[in-house]
Amino acid sequence: MADKPAVVLFSGGLDSTTVLAHAQRQGYRCHALSFRYGQRHETELACAKTIASRMGVARHVTIDFDLRQFGGSALTDNIDVPKSASVAEMPAGIPVTYVPARNTIFLSFALAWAETLGARDIFIGVNAMDYSGYPDCRPEFISAFVHLANVATKAGIEGSDGFQIHAPLMTLSKAQIIALGLSLGVDYAGTSSCYDPLPSGAPCGHCDACLLRAKGFEEAGVVDPLVQKFLGT
Repeated sequence: MADKPAVVLFSGGLDSTTVLAHAQRQGYRCHALSFRYGQRHETELACAKTIASRMGVARHVTIDFDLRQFGGSALTDNIDVPKSASVAEMPAGIPVTYVPARNTIFLSFALAWAETLGARDIFIGVNAMDYSGYPDCRPEFISAFVHLANVATKAGIEGSDGFQIHAPLMTLSKAQIIALGLSLGVDYAGTSSCYDPLPSGAPCGHCDACLLRAKGFEEAGVVDPLVQKFLGT
């Protein structure tokens, strides 16, 4: 498997960096795919570029398109990012940070690149445990997309091997994801999870992503190196 290609959806965040390290440990030659889709900041993309270089991916591509044309999300529209004091106070239901069809779009690009590369393996860092309630982070979505991939492509119809979507973090808590990443040598100081970071790149500390990340590190019994880097705590 040492030369087996795979496409890894890679935002530069905690989860996708863990997935990249996991795929590399499994022996895949990883092609990292990031997106500039009109999100409100590019902090994660800067992290993705640095991490991809440091981790020696086969190639790192950033795709540009603009979902601000549609809006409908606090990440792509003039809608305030929700802030809470704790995970317990996070609003129930699908939050306004959900970007309509985002993972469907991302996986479609990944599928196109995988078919071009002759790869049959795509990795994504979705999680259905400690997450914000996004519908495209559930096992049902991944299963449906696998079916789509294998009926909608030349490789799926004519090839001997079907496409696989690997979601190794799906059933892990954030603490378990962090423990896995640390066992793989991931440096989380270089990652960014915040939906609304400061101009310096420092996390806001109160959006859903920041709260879930803080909860994960607390439960893992580890200090978040990103907090140490920016806040000195």
